[in-house]
Amino acid sequence: MKTFGASKEFLFGDDIEWEVVGEGLKRKIMGYDDKIMLVKVDFQVGAVGELHEHYHSQVTYVESGEYELTIGDETKTVKGGDSFYIPPHVMHGAVCTKAGVLIDVFSPIREDFME
Repeated sequence: MKTFGASKEFLFGDDIEWEVVGEGLKRKIMGYDDKIMLVKVDFQVGAVGELHEHYHSQVTYVESGEYELTIGDETKTVKGGDSFYIPPHVMHGAVCTKAGVLIDVFSPIREDFME
């Protein structure tokens, strides 16, 4: 397993470039070490976070927007001010119905985001 160290102690959003990760989707890695990672994800209307699963625990805060979110066999609408938890190895995905931002926290670090 690769080690990635840690981010700087202070990270300023205006200094971090967006990484385009799909149609209407972009992200910024806002801080990490080998145990935890914070990622800001910008969704435009209609953008899809495809159904997927990973071994990481994930907690997400819905900063803004509205999303049809699927976790396992359940789909609900989440909006700014809501949050959700995704256990390891559970299928999940989202469709953005109102543009906005999600703040994802992963444990451990998403190594695939660092490559």
